[in-house]
Amino acid sequence: QVQLVESGGGVVPAGGSLRLSCAASRSIFSINSMGWFRQAPGKQRELVATITSGGSTNYADSVKGRFTISRDNAKNTVYLQMNRLKPEDTAIYYCVAVGSFWGQGTQVTVSS
Repeated sequence: QVQLVESGGGVVPAGGSLRLSCAASRSIFSINSMGWFRQAPGKQRELVATITSGGSTNYADSVKGRFTISRDNAKNTVYLQMNRLKPEDTAIYYCVAVGSFWGQGTQVTVSS
């Protein structure tokens, strides 16, 4: 089992940047795929980005070119760098060990 704790959310104006962090309670070295999902009010939860243990990444079309996912296995941490934020990026962002564990989420609000 692994506990995931997100941080770094907040309120930012459109065009701004935020970096989310996800700290795991144990080593993530053996976890093949880590990722970020998000859920906006009244909408279904959606995939934002994933990264494998080998460093391969995958992004939702809506965030390609603006968001970057990375992982630091030595620090047991996954990051999501979000640039050129848009109001439609407003959501609760969840860190995920894909297929198993979820964090509690962190709120990101982008003001227009």
